[in-house]
Amino acid sequence: MRDFAGKTAVITGAASGIGAALAAKAAALGMNVVLADVAVDGAGAVAQGLVGAQTLVMQCDVSDEGSVMRLADAAYERFGAVDLLCNNAGIVPGGRHRLVWEYTASDWQWSIGVNLYGVTHGLRAFVPRMIMGGRPAHILNTASVAGFVSGSGSACYGAAKHAMVRVTEALYAGLQQVGAPIGVTMLCPGLVRTQIYEAERLRPAALANAERPAESADLDAMRDDLYRNALGPEEAAAMAFEAIEQGRFYAFTTDAFDAAIRDRADSIMSRANPTFASIVEMSRMESLSRATK
Repeated sequence: MRDFAGKTAVITGAASGIGAALAAKAAALGMNVVLADVAVDGAGAVAQGLVGAQTLVMQCDVSDEGSVMRLADAAYERFGAVDLLCNNAGIVPGGRHRLVWEYTASDWQWSIGVNLYGVTHGLRAFVPRMIMGGRPAHILNTASVAGFVSGSGSACYGAAKHAMVRVTEALYAGLQQVGAPIGVTMLCPGLVRTQIYEAERLRPAALANAERPAESADLDAMRDDLYRNALGPEEAAAMAFEAIEQGRFYAFTTDAFDAAIRDRADSIMSRANPTFASIVEMSRMESLSRATK
């Protein structure tokens, strides 16, 4: 997808972080922008900053299929077509570095509802209409390096992202199989300065935990250092649009996790017992690498 001007982008999770940066980039390229987020006031504030762009702001809970279907209806009613779908909304339950058996049923339901079903709902709501439109289009799914590495930490988030990687690969293969002129890019961020780790403020009351779990002490101690040198969301959005323009499937924002990804693949291929690196340590190395550049 190389011609963006006059086209329409739909972006979930548009109230902050990478979603807001994607909206700004789309607007700068002359696109109409549909900004969707459960935090609708935040999405509205982002829209107000997109000077000169035609926008539509929608409150949308991506874990609710009906909400995503209403988003698609509104986008098509307003702009007639959707050319770029960004399934970007994501959350990390608090206490993300707990052991896997320590996550509650509500943690799993919330993480899978947003991080996985949020994507599948988006595909069900938009892809058939995009195919029927018969015009070149593109889909961006925001995954994570957590979808490619393993280990004891971030299991509730990482499991949903692992599943999302598989869904996105199936999307790419399926669109090719039916000959649809729709490209697919999977954005795989490492450490990015966003509010994803503050998502507890958006947790639905129905999925609340009795107590908010404490974060791991090692991450608490180094959080400021990690994010001081983290990639900005604008840089991540620029990488995403570059991949979209070039028709690339993978868009990793960092190579700091490559060794861990390779080790995991090698263990699978050699049928060896897995070995794991700490996600916290890999994030620290990414931060240090950026600080020295």
